[in-house]
Amino acid sequence: MARPTTTGEEPAHAPRGEGRLRRAWRAAHEPAAGVPRWARRVAYAVPLVVLPSGIWRLGVLFAEDKRGGAIEDWAMNGYIVFLTLFSEVLAFAAVGLVARWGEVFPRWVPWLRGRRVPTAAAVVPATIGATVLTLVFTVIATVTTLTRSKTNGDPLPADFPSRAGGWESFYFYASYAPLVLWGPMLGVLAYAYGRRRGSATTEPRTERRT
Repeated sequence: MARPTTTGEEPAHAPRGEGRLRRAWRAAHEPAAGVPRWARRVAYAVPLVVLPSGIWRLGVLFAEDKRGGAIEDWAMNGYIVFLTLFSEVLAFAAVGLVARWGEVFPRWVPWLRGRRVPTAAAVVPATIGATVLTLVFTVIATVTTLTRSKTNGDPLPADFPSRAGGWESFYFYASYAPLVLWGPMLGVLAYAYGRRRGSATTEPRTERRT
């Protein structure tokens, strides 16, 4: 009778798809050592902050009654879908600031697997991203919304979603309002990550493969 393995993988009788999904989820969310609970909660909330705007864009895209077959229309639709998916992937990158794969390269990364992630390689992009996102969504978007104008001072077009009125405008604001938190949340996570890595007395163990 075969002895059970101790590799931490799912039992052999578990559905293959379910087992892989669970392993991928655990690997993506496995917290790094020393990460406080509040930081994990903030990181896990970032994708949720970005999600409503993506749902709004896709909802508007698929709710359109008049959708031509011109190349320009397909290109714009593809851009909207890509932007939505890319935004969620970018938002999920914040989880790396609290997860183990943000400190030690996972096994699927060629040549770097098991090696320590340089602190600056995570802090610098996260800080730049937090600055840009705060400027775009927290500052500029708030100002243009309150003044009902574009960044150049011109009034918003009549067909802009926020000028539709009623539930349509409410839905638009409710979907995009959470984005004002994206930049500040990422900035807090970047600061906490850099401080934790800089004050650590021991570095994460590297797992070299021969």
